[in-house]
Amino acid sequence: MKREGLASKRGMNKSELLALLERLEIHPSRRLGQNFLIDPNMLDSLVRSAGVVEGDTVLEIGPGTGTLTERMLAAGARVQAIELDHRLAGYLRDERFKDDKAFSLLEADACRTDLDALMGEAPFRCVANLPYSCSSQLLASLTAMTNQPQDIHVLLQKEMADRLTAKAGTKEYGVLTVRLGLLYEISTVKTIPKNVFFPPPEVVSAFVRMRLRPKRPPRDVMASVSHVAGLAFGQRRKKTCRMLEPEYGAERVAAAFAAASLTEDVRADAITPQAYVRLGMELMKQ
Repeated sequence: MKREGLASKRGMNKSELLALLERLEIHPSRRLGQNFLIDPNMLDSLVRSAGVVEGDTVLEIGPGTGTLTERMLAAGARVQAIELDHRLAGYLRDERFKDDKAFSLLEADACRTDLDALMGEAPFRCVANLPYSCSSQLLASLTAMTNQPQDIHVLLQKEMADRLTAKAGTKEYGVLTVRLGLLYEISTVKTIPKNVFFPPPEVVSAFVRMRLRPKRPPRDVMASVSHVAGLAFGQRRKKTCRMLEPEYGAERVAAAFAAASLTEDVRADAITPQAYVRLGMELMKQ
């Protein structure tokens, strides 16, 4: 059931945030990606865009002061949060959401957390303002789970969003585009101005939606595709066949390229995700 008492809270304005940070003796850390969302309208918009509803189980990485968390709890969701900063974790656990049984907190580094063990086998979603410095690692960890999130709605550096949504043949297209794009339908929901954060980040942000594809390559194929794409993009300006031959041999690579209808002079960024799947499948064969 939606909790109107929580829904009526508007979060923290800048002066309230500064007072809290001073009390907790926190100086926002660039290393930890501590750029706090302070605009209530933007926070409301993000939760609406994510479509958080009653009964959802949501994983939130880096809840910070809990302003986004609060809105998801108000919508009737159960929130499992992971927070690295022990001072913020203590505030969330012992003060802000002390009596809220729909809130759970793990004080840990999400990059080093066994997410499958934490989330179990039940369907869940991920909604978060990710630390930009480790966003690619976190997305890789999320999408490598046995029980992958049904959808992922995250704030990212716009440059990262452009990479995730890039088309083959563009400079933004890369190994992460291939790996994540085969598992999720990815789109940029909106660009986020710097002034809704404190402190303002040095980069433009974007809110990204990732929806799990109903048809995805099997895990063994995805492992092969990820490896092949990683080798290919290791030196993206070189011919991909030359990058693969040391591991697979010239004969196997030539046969795989023919099966995928690829020419021998093709580079990594000109190969579509579907062609990488075909390459991965062919190169799996003994």
